[in-house]
Amino acid sequence: MKPRNYSSEGIVLARKNYGEADRIVVIYSKHFGKLRLLAKGVRRPKSRKRGHIEVFSRLKFQVSRGKGMDLITEAEIIQNFSEIRKSLKKVTVAYFFMEATGRVTHDEEKNEPLYELILLYMGKLQFLQGVSLKKLRSDFVYDCLVLLGFWPKGKIMTDSDRILAEIAERDISTIRVGKKLLT
Repeated sequence: MKPRNYSSEGIVLARKNYGEADRIVVIYSKHFGKLRLLAKGVRRPKSRKRGHIEVFSRLKFQVSRGKGMDLITEAEIIQNFSEIRKSLKKVTVAYFFMEATGRVTHDEEKNEPLYELILLYMGKLQFLQGVSLKKLRSDFVYDCLVLLGFWPKGKIMTDSDRILAEIAERDISTIRVGKKLLT
C-alpha cells in the first residue's frame, strides 16, 4: 500500500480533460508503475503545473492520496524531449511508445526495467541518426513485449503492430497514423 503522500519520477503516457479545469493524467512512474492521477486546476491559465504535465514529458512529481483518485500536488519537468517535438514523425513515434506502454501494462504494477526501456527508446528517438523510425518502433515493441513476458526472447517478430494489437485486445490508434506518416 502506498503512503498518504508519495513522490516519484515518471513519464506522462496520456492525459484527458476532466471537468472544467482538471485533467486525468496517466503516468508510468519509476517506483509505482502506471498511475492514473488527477491534476486539479491544471487547465486554468494561471496554473503552475500547466506546462509540466505534457504527454511524453519526463517529470518529478508529488502525489497525495485522495478518496477516489490520487491528486498530483507538485510536478516539475526533468526532461521534455524538445528535439522530438520538432519533428512530426518523431512525435508520432513517441505517442506510439506511450500508447503501446499504456495498453500492455496494468495500473500500479511496478516494473522499473520497463521505465528504463521507455527512457532508452525516447533517448534513441531524440537523437536518431541512421536508423529508420519504423525499425525503432518495431524494436521497441519487441523489447517491451519480451520484457513483459508476452513474447519469447530470440523469436523473430514479423508483424509487431498486429501482435501488439492482439495482446492489447484492441486497436492502437497511433499504429494507423504511424503507418500513413512513416511510409
